[in-house]
Amino acid sequence: MPIEDITPVEAKKILDDEPETIYLDVRSIPEFEQEHPEGAINIPILHKEASGSMAPNPDFLEVVQANIPEGKTLVVGCLRGGRSLNACHMLSEVGFEKLYNVKGGFGGALDPRTGQITQAGWKDSGLPTSQDCSEGVSYESLRAKSEL
Repeated sequence: MPIEDITPVEAKKILDDEPETIYLDVRSIPEFEQEHPEGAINIPILHKEASGSMAPNPDFLEVVQANIPEGKTLVVGCLRGGRSLNACHMLSEVGFEKLYNVKGGFGGALDPRTGQITQAGWKDSGLPTSQDCSEGVSYESLRAKSEL
């Protein structure tokens, strides 16, 4: 199955219809801690550095593989849809097959020329959000399971 782009509303429907599906939020830890889709887990593809710039998370694939079996269906989201698409490609290369990229992510997709929102994000679609960063949800707890 190729990577499929879906809207946040379609993502919510998949999550509701297929309870074994995992919402993988690949935003940075601070972004995730502020607010995220209800039920999501956090494994960032990029980390926010002290300077404010973003740097690749060298442990991304290892932490995913330590916590999520390859056969699971994944709904992958970020802020706008770009990082999650990159994550989907990386996950596909290591054997994950059921991958959905949430276009519009959490905050909405923007037109690169005008800056206007072209696709509402999870939050603006009125879908349920959370600030839960407990065991099994936070990156720190998931990273610990991978024994890095």
